[in-house]
Amino acid sequence: QVQVVESGGGLVQSGGSLRLSCAAPESIFNSYDMKWYRQAPGKPRELVAAITTGGRATYEDSVKGRFTISRDNAKRTMYLQMDSLKPDDTAVYYCFAGNSWKAFWGQGTQVTVSS
Repeated sequence: QVQVVESGGGLVQSGGSLRLSCAAPESIFNSYDMKWYRQAPGKPRELVAAITTGGRATYEDSVKGRFTISRDNAKRTMYLQMDSLKPDDTAVYYCFAGNSWKAFWGQGTQVTVSS
């Protein structure tokens, strides 16, 4: 049963922007830090950005200054604003909520950046 649901992927030209969303039920959203991962074809899944329940954000080096992670507690939704997109950002993006003992993954949303 999918507990967290992503949306917002698509096709965009290099230099463009997209915003991903991840909705979660209150029991998950209020209890866990949340993260965005991505997986490009033939590559391992990598952490892109993370945000704590208190709103503290961290980023993988290649996206610093271009991506912004945020969370809206009223809407129980996490976002990833992606600007200045590059072809290397092409991947399936996954929402994650959890910790070392509990893990909730979304089904993934495809982001394709054309050159």
